[in-house]
Amino acid sequence: MTASLFIDGAWSAGSGARRGTVVDPATGAAIGEVAFAEAADLDRALTAAERGFRAWRKVSAYERSRILRKAADLVRQRAETLAEAITREQGKPLAEARMEAGAAADVIDWYAEEGRRAYGRVIPARIPGARQVALSEPVGPVAAFSPWNFPVGQLVRKVAAALAAGCSIIAKAPEETPSCAMALARCFEEAGVPAGVLNLVFGVPAEISAHLIPSPVIRKVSFTGSVPVGRHLAALAGQHLKRTTMELGGHAPFIVCDDVDVEAVARLGAGIKFRNAGQICTSPTRFLVQAPMQERFAELFAGLAEGLAVGAGAAEGTQMGPLAHARRIDAVDGLVRDATEKGARLLTGGRRIGNQGFFYAPTVLADVPASARIMNEEPFGPVAIVNRFETLDEAIAEANRLPVGLGSYAFTGSTAQAGRLADEIEAGMVSINHFGLAAPETPFGGIKDSGHGSEGGSEGLQAYLATKFVSQA
Repeated sequence: MTASLFIDGAWSAGSGARRGTVVDPATGAAIGEVAFAEAADLDRALTAAERGFRAWRKVSAYERSRILRKAADLVRQRAETLAEAITREQGKPLAEARMEAGAAADVIDWYAEEGRRAYGRVIPARIPGARQVALSEPVGPVAAFSPWNFPVGQLVRKVAAALAAGCSIIAKAPEETPSCAMALARCFEEAGVPAGVLNLVFGVPAEISAHLIPSPVIRKVSFTGSVPVGRHLAALAGQHLKRTTMELGGHAPFIVCDDVDVEAVARLGAGIKFRNAGQICTSPTRFLVQAPMQERFAELFAGLAEGLAVGAGAAEGTQMGPLAHARRIDAVDGLVRDATEKGARLLTGGRRIGNQGFFYAPTVLADVPASARIMNEEPFGPVAIVNRFETLDEAIAEANRLPVGLGSYAFTGSTAQAGRLADEIEAGMVSINHFGLAAPETPFGGIKDSGHGSEGGSEGLQAYLATKFVSQA
């Protein structure tokens, strides 16, 4: 399999000979190649996006909605094929991949309808006979950069929102998971999205961002990824006064007060933590448990981690698949070793599984000192920290200690404490007493070093719209 570029309505191998290798994370074996875009390909994509935008912005919101709904239908029809591609290239269990594919269709449907409601407003004028109107217009061609951990789910948020708003888009999808992105693009293509409106490229990330972002064609940049790369791209966009949406890393706290059902919360927490092998920006990392319950919670959590069936994502019964690539194994293992050297208790895991593929055992650490790297760096892997706190003030202070603020979780039986947690946790998203993040109709984004702007909800559409004020006498 050789993954292709999609530029101006046509699939091609690109103008150069450079290729990337696609690897199965469950085996470490090469399973295909992906064509890398050269400067000439990116210039073609920019020309196509500029022409596509001029045409697409004139298509009525109603007609754009109809096309997007058809794309959503195609995604649903092909959900199993999409899921198999996600599992093959990214490694997550097939059950999780099916959820991702199904959710992608829901995202498209949401934006198909929300795009029809990009309303302006009439502002009462001070001068008799004058009319003042604020209009919402598409911002222009978009450069979007999506990650490998949700190769369909992250990409579709950017594509669906941009298209619903009337923008064209050049999407730089991850080289690790190209066939997933190609399959999604084909759904939009076959639904009737005109040539040039959606363009898909792969290649060296630094080269592509350096070429696309400074171009006068691009008016908006959307990026999902790490804080360091986000800083770099935001600075580059800032030099050219480009609007940005940055959904960056996190280090989610998971506060457990002493008035909850500890077994139920431990089960829910483990289910969230080890989903996608912990390779989720909103994955809970610092489990902060009130002192009387910490030992019991840690014991339960370690038992749940040990009981997970770890294996190839396509295998029957697998509950946690491999990490996405070998670099994650080394990164996670280094954080775990550093924590234990600094005095953390290793309750389970802390080791690579086998020598084929990129499997790492579900790991639980307790009593991890604040000086440990894992208390300060996003592990992006199957590692949970279970630390204790005495008072709610202490828990909130720890939750807010880091410069990131993306997802956060809290569990309490007290409405008063729930109110405090909602008000005082510094994060773009706070989920209390359940897992309630990432629905298509809700905003998804962070604050502080976790970025700015939202994907999802009406906010996700507004990110691709500009306001024009018209005053007519």
